[in-house]
Amino acid sequence: MPSKTMKTTTAAAVLGLSLLASQPANAADTPDSQAFTFGVIGDTPYGDAEIAKFPSHIQDINADSALKFVTHLGDIKNGSSVCSDEYFAKIRSEFDTFRHPLVYTPGDNEWVDCHRTNNGAYNPLERLAKLREVFFDEPGKTLGTNMPVKTQENVGLPEDVRFTQNRVAFSVVNVQGSNNSLLPWSGLGEISPTPEQLAEVAHRTDAVVNQIHSTFTDAKRRNDRAVVLMTQADMFDPSLLAAATADPETVSGFREIVAAIVEETNRFDRPVYLINGDSHVFAENQPLADGSPWLDIYGQPAADDLQRITVDGAANATNYIRFTVAGNSSDDRAVLSWEKVPFSQ
Repeated sequence: MPSKTMKTTTAAAVLGLSLLASQPANAADTPDSQAFTFGVIGDTPYGDAEIAKFPSHIQDINADSALKFVTHLGDIKNGSSVCSDEYFAKIRSEFDTFRHPLVYTPGDNEWVDCHRTNNGAYNPLERLAKLREVFFDEPGKTLGTNMPVKTQENVGLPEDVRFTQNRVAFSVVNVQGSNNSLLPWSGLGEISPTPEQLAEVAHRTDAVVNQIHSTFTDAKRRNDRAVVLMTQADMFDPSLLAAATADPETVSGFREIVAAIVEETNRFDRPVYLINGDSHVFAENQPLADGSPWLDIYGQPAADDLQRITVDGAANATNYIRFTVAGNSSDDRAVLSWEKVPFSQ
């Protein structure tokens, strides 16, 4: 399928947990014919200039009053600044100014990479625990305006959430750059992953895979039109393609997750969308279409119904992406469309 900057395709819900019960009442009561919109940002704010602009960016998004919710795909700081409690508190206070429900999934810059000396030489697992304390203190509720969501709090991952809007299943999961957190904590003197690091990756990956399967199971039971999966990590980062082709272990931390997405996408046989950040450059493509080099890298069959959208980030974070979900009366193969909306400054 050719890519276009503004295009209508089918919507796929990010790992949507089954939850008519846990979606907001107004979502459950949405008329079948009613479309809705949501916004997505990621990898922002990066550096002092963007930190200064971030409140204005939030106000621009707040002014888009029709949005049902907003998702931040992680990386609330750049990779060379300190992962301090004070900075986390600052961003949380700014997140609280969103007038829409805000779904946030952590990025690697705010925990995985915090072992770096210029990040403060923290233990990444301690920083992950702090993120959960600061940003996920009320599991099952979004930031900003409250929207109930179903979480994986019972297995220690309150950041993994899912919900449903107008027969589109959304699933947001903690999948990280840095090969899903398998790179050594070199800032702490490590030259290979530690046992505690490997245990965290295994536990989180199992939870993500389980949520993916549950999302699709529930979507099929409800006869949902699409599934939308959202992650921080770009598991098909074009800048990694050459290295991953030469050595598939470069992306080994994503292998189980990609396998689950392929299996469920092909079984679902309706549009599936993967929305991610991490690589900072807007893209729209089908990374697992027939003939893609990623099929050999991950050892998977084609999944032609998977559409991927990468949001702009870092210096390119001059816009948010407004997604429009068509009403139920529309063509089931044209559920989702999207466009960039520039910030005012």
